[in-house]
Amino acid sequence: MKPCRRQFLQLATGAAALPALPRVARAQAYPTRPVRIVVGFAAGGQNDIVARLMGQWLSERLGQQFIVDNRPGAGGNIGTEAVVRAPADGHTLLLIAPSNTINVTLYDKPNFDFVRDIAPVATLTRGAQVMVVNPSFPAKTVPEFIAYARANPGKINMASGGMGTGQHLTGELFKMMTGIDMVHVPYRGGAPAITDLIAGQVQVMFTSPPGMIEYIKAGKLRALAVTTATRLEALPDLPPVGDFVPGFDVTSWFGVGVPMNTPIEVVDKLNKEFNAALVDPGIKARLSDMGATPFVSSPADCGKHIADEIEKWAKVVKFAGIKLA
Repeated sequence: MKPCRRQFLQLATGAAALPALPRVARAQAYPTRPVRIVVGFAAGGQNDIVARLMGQWLSERLGQQFIVDNRPGAGGNIGTEAVVRAPADGHTLLLIAPSNTINVTLYDKPNFDFVRDIAPVATLTRGAQVMVVNPSFPAKTVPEFIAYARANPGKINMASGGMGTGQHLTGELFKMMTGIDMVHVPYRGGAPAITDLIAGQVQVMFTSPPGMIEYIKAGKLRALAVTTATRLEALPDLPPVGDFVPGFDVTSWFGVGVPMNTPIEVVDKLNKEFNAALVDPGIKARLSDMGATPFVSSPADCGKHIADEIEKWAKVVKFAGIKLA
């Protein structure tokens, strides 16, 4: 186990092992004022939608406003730093995404240490990305795509919503595991990337289902596979990439964190409330429409998942030779 992974697991499980203290009153009183859910990306994306869905439910449940605070920039690092610098009292939360685990390796010297400075609260959702191509692309299956790429090295343009994003790293993992060569074309967000994919300026993209399914059904994009080990309910005919590339499994997920040293009773209450939201029929239906599956977890479960993701993406970042300042 790498030091970073070991450290995060120790921090995630250490708080859970603390003896119970007579601080029930503080947990019962929480929250005492509005709570910020910081999202490190612009409004309108899946990160933002999940945060607002959870925030509205918690506002009604706990009697205080849970307000989404979008802090886009640096692949989510600006938002993360805002949470790290906030008081550790449970009134500032971080919507954690795969980019947070990628950034641990991607950035040399950020102004914080994600592993040391953020405590896990809960995993919220897990879902798939979809491998989509322009309809004019000759391949109609993943094996055909791989064969075409091998016969035409460096001639396929792979779009993403930006350097170091989950879309980008999923494509790099696909390249690593298949031995093919594609040219990465980063955009300033997923929307312009999809626009150029539909126009044929780029040929392939790995991206989340929301907003994509309509293009697929309209024939503007062709879906080849999903990135998870199981099929996606919203697109049941699509096979997993792993059926053709053994071991390939990428989950799009979201979680919640707080500044390190947030009182454990507050962390536990937040965990309990988020888990309650995830089993609510209305929330489950909304998430299903987005192609996401609710994932009830403990803070320790969330910490282990984050540690696993950090380790996984570190290998891909190093293989691809990606480095940001």
